[in-house]
Amino acid sequence: PCPECGQACPAHDFADKIWRHLNFFQHHCYLHARVPRTRCPEHGVKRIEVPWARPGSDFTLLFEQAAMSLVKEMPVLAVSRQLEISDKRLWRIVHHYVGRMLEQLNLSNIAAVGVDETASRRGQRYVTVFLDMQRKQEPVIFAVPGHGKEAIEAFHAFLVAHGGDPDNVVEVVCDMSQAFLSGVAEHLPMAEVTVDWFHIVQTFTKRLDEVRKKERREQGHPRSLRWALLKSLDNENLTPKQLAALQELVTDQSATADAWIIKEKLRWVQKASTPRAARWRITNYLKVTKAAVSEKPLLTPMGKALATLERHADAVVRRWISGLTNARLEGMNGLFQAARSRARGYRNEANFIAMIYLIGSPVGRLFDQAKST
Repeated sequence: PCPECGQACPAHDFADKIWRHLNFFQHHCYLHARVPRTRCPEHGVKRIEVPWARPGSDFTLLFEQAAMSLVKEMPVLAVSRQLEISDKRLWRIVHHYVGRMLEQLNLSNIAAVGVDETASRRGQRYVTVFLDMQRKQEPVIFAVPGHGKEAIEAFHAFLVAHGGDPDNVVEVVCDMSQAFLSGVAEHLPMAEVTVDWFHIVQTFTKRLDEVRKKERREQGHPRSLRWALLKSLDNENLTPKQLAALQELVTDQSATADAWIIKEKLRWVQKASTPRAARWRITNYLKVTKAAVSEKPLLTPMGKALATLERHADAVVRRWISGLTNARLEGMNGLFQAARSRARGYRNEANFIAMIYLIGSPVGRLFDQAKST
């Protein structure tokens, strides 16, 4: 029969085809078949598709399923060596199934989204990852090369293509990047922005390190101080040298000591129990710390961090209203980077994105379901 319409047609010719199958014990196994082409009056000459392999593939479906199961657990290069095929051919299998499963993704119920970026390689190359904040497992729903406004625009198009409505997205958790914020305002107009607390602490920590570097040029610091500044005095993971460095810092009158105290007082703000209490604590925290910063020129970087907090105070307070954070995405980011490290990097961003989907999105589960049917 014609593969297009099912009408009985005469054979046009035959071609000898070979497919790699699952190994027979330690030996490679291949399927050989003479596959006909039909000559249909309506559709012309068409190749008959075989039931044991997908169109255009040199592998059987069972071989590809086994390969995909291994890829979810091991670096692709290691799997290619195990299966004795090139990693390029294996990546083609991965991209086919990831793409096919993405087509089945239903995003009609998306209402709260988390956005963050993860490094795809060295040199300021990033992939922006989007999470469904209401999904408990496999929360990744989209990943795209680059970051900023273009990433939000790409997510908007992806959401619409998979049954979602951008106007139904009422909450977005992201960092304070102006490119992200303007992208959300334009492409997700009904969404309220929640700035994750992690990014506030990250901003203050970065500015604290700037103060430390400036002051170090003028006076010496203990070598262990750099990493000790990332912790508090009651942190159980402090080494003896770091503890001594922090204790010395607390009794010091240096700009680095003042900057560290400013960063540590953020913990007081974080412990607020209600949105109203958070707003009150942020207001008073800014009032006290801005006065301290104005007295020392070396604390100028901390002044910039305080200005950032003041500018985004409303979005920060929403953390207490929505209860949403990017903690899960930061955890997923660790998994993505661990996979990248095991693979010693990926040849291109498309490969990295395919692994992100397999590790953290419903695509991996959809593949398992398809495999069992």
